[in-house]
Amino acid sequence: MRLTHPHAEHRPARRQRPRLRRTTVASVASAASAAESAPRASAAAAPDISLSAVKAHLTDLESIASANGGNRAHGRPGYKAAVDHLKAKLDAAGYTTTVQQFTSNGSTGYNLIADWPGGDTGNVLMAGAHLDSVSSGAGMNDNGSGSAAVLETALTVAREGHQPDRHLRFGWWGAEELGLVGSNHYVRNLTSAQRSAIGGYLNFDMIASPNPGYFVYDDDPAIETVFKDFFAAKGVPTEIETEGDGRSDHASFKNYGIPVGGLFTGASRTKTSAQAQKWGGTAGQSFDNCYHSSCDTMANVNDTALDRNSDALAHAVWTLGADGGGTDPSGVYENTADVTIPDGTSEAVSAIEVTGRTGSAPAALRVGVDIKHSYRGDLVIDLLAPDGTAYRLKDSGWDSADNVITTYTADASAETANGTWTLRVRDVYSQDTGYIDSWKLTF
Repeated sequence: MRLTHPHAEHRPARRQRPRLRRTTVASVASAASAAESAPRASAAAAPDISLSAVKAHLTDLESIASANGGNRAHGRPGYKAAVDHLKAKLDAAGYTTTVQQFTSNGSTGYNLIADWPGGDTGNVLMAGAHLDSVSSGAGMNDNGSGSAAVLETALTVAREGHQPDRHLRFGWWGAEELGLVGSNHYVRNLTSAQRSAIGGYLNFDMIASPNPGYFVYDDDPAIETVFKDFFAAKGVPTEIETEGDGRSDHASFKNYGIPVGGLFTGASRTKTSAQAQKWGGTAGQSFDNCYHSSCDTMANVNDTALDRNSDALAHAVWTLGADGGGTDPSGVYENTADVTIPDGTSEAVSAIEVTGRTGSAPAALRVGVDIKHSYRGDLVIDLLAPDGTAYRLKDSGWDSADNVITTYTADASAETANGTWTLRVRDVYSQDTGYIDSWKLTF
């Protein structure tokens, strides 16, 4: 990951809440009933990505660096050797590979592109990582981790004979550490039609930090949702990624209007006490003490983070590779925009527009909420139907834990399905902070 980046924060506009007509109490869905009532995904589940296989690729990359001056930096022999090594594996697996050349700082750089035969070439899903390291070290976390996970996912696609609806493409970028040079060269030199054909780009840069956090890019809502749902199902809380915003190769795609998303485990920023309580690790230390240093070796890789993020990568490729991104037409609707919950008696509201349905909402309408809050006992949560009817999901009460990440059910059979549904969250006491991270309706 490169060192400097632009960053701008944004908050969505708040909506006026609908009129309250009546209140009923909703029940919390049990894990078993939620699984039974969940709609079938249109994409097959991704296979488990072998941690040992990913680490074997990392070991290969470290050996290549050791044999070539200790790094895989742009313009150094270790980088081209790494490109050749990956290309040979992908060629043997049946990929159509292309090595793209560019020039930066007076040296020749290389991008490696691998296309999996099949799928709609007018609807491409792409995943990538930068393959170069800084000159000071082997770059096992930055970014051997992302490169190895993308490679093993691509090889797993081949071993499984996976044939998704969308065309799959994988990329490994050169000279990222010099300012996203390789990925920018790639996107800039596509034709307008070729850029338009890329329906999504997934980026993986530093996904095995030794003191890891679990950060998800919040650029494209559909991609973000796939990653957040994966981690939520594993019981792993996530946060929105801000440290690397604009600093890695997804920015090259985003600048041309291509939907992007990705994962990150942290670099030089310090892990807070709250984050250490949530994820483990050491508060007061950076996520990666060896960031851009000679100690970024295999000893600097966290196996748990690497395993989880590799599996999340494959999950996204399998889910988003299905036509429609794996969303079942039976009805999942989601809003992933962050909405601040005012401290005190004010309320936050977030709306979902439901269209294309017939008849009434179900008697067991599932309402999944992901609310980050420092004291959830203060929160009162209602679901507002399109006509303003309120369904109580949660009352305030003595509960000293943080966050509300769960699924409720509401008997909404008296309501018309189509229209604007609203999640209303009130903090009924002061001295707390939080926000609606995301929420969804499953019909």
